[in-house]
Parts: sequence; structure tokens; C-alpha cells
Amino acid sequence: MNGIYLLLGSNIEDRMRALNTAVSKLQASGMQLIDHSAVYETAPWGILDQNWFLNVGLKVETSLSSHDLLLACQKVETQMGRERKLKWGPRIIDIDILYYGNQIIDSGSLKVPHPGIPDRKFTLILLNDLAPDETHPALGLTQSQLLEHCEDQSEYLPTKYQLDIDLA
Repeated sequence: MNGIYLLLGSNIEDRMRALNTAVSKLQASGMQLIDHSAVYETAPWGILDQNWFLNVGLKVETSLSSHDLLLACQKVETQMGRERKLKWGPRIIDIDILYYGNQIIDSGSLKVPHPGIPDRKFTLILLNDLAPDETHPALGLTQSQLLEHCEDQSEYLPTKYQLDIDLA
């Protein structure tokens, strides 16, 4: 993968406002937005009895190390009121690092590429929008190939929502 890819999701309060606020805060923390996917409404993962998410994928550039990027993403989540009470539970904002270039990282706090990529259709849909021909550094398959082989039957819907952010 060339570039750094993030996944943003929100399923409580004003979901689109949360996505826009998160992107603005990420930019203020030293990230440059290069591209973004369409905004999709997606079924929840893990715990199904909750509101659907709005999700968007971002391609960013930053001078932050992968660990500092994780800290910056977590800081944005905390500033926006994210509570880490329940894994896969409702959240005002969730920011996942999907790829950090071609790096493979497995530290206590960070796993990149994100281990859920091959199994989560909602993640692959966003990555397919952004970089269909980019290869997963550990699996050797493109994002479009991963999507084709994904067995996840979770629903997703394209939306007419747009980020209120200009690209670099």
C-alpha cells in the first residue's frame, strides 16, 4: 500500500457532523487529507442491536510515526467524547488505522494492517473506493480482490453525504 489509510465511523448523535469534526481535528494534528471514499451507511459489526454507522475512508499523509498517529487518533476520539466501555458498541467516533504504507506492525497497542480488513465488507468497500489496485502488504491481494473474496454479508448503503473538507 502506498499511503496511510484511516477508517472513520460514527453511529450516535449527528453522525455526519462527527465525521467532519474528526477530519478537521485530524488535519489540525498534522495530517494532510489526500483523498477520501464516499460516505456509506453500514450495518453495525459485532453488536448488531445498535444504530447503523456512517463510515468514510481517508488517505492521509503525515510526518507522524505510526505510534504517534495512533496517539493522535485516540486524542481526537477522546476530545469528541468517545467512551471505551463496550467493544464494538455505539460510539460518537471511531478512528482505525487500516494501513501505514507497506509496514507490518504488531505491537501491544497497534496492529497494522488492521487485522479486520479481510473480514469486514464495510472496510473493504471504502478501501476499494480509494485504492482498488493497492496490495495488502501481508496477504498479497489487492483491495478489490479482498472485497471479491470477503464472506461478510453485512449490509451497506451508499449515501449522498459529503465531507465538508477540501482535499490538499
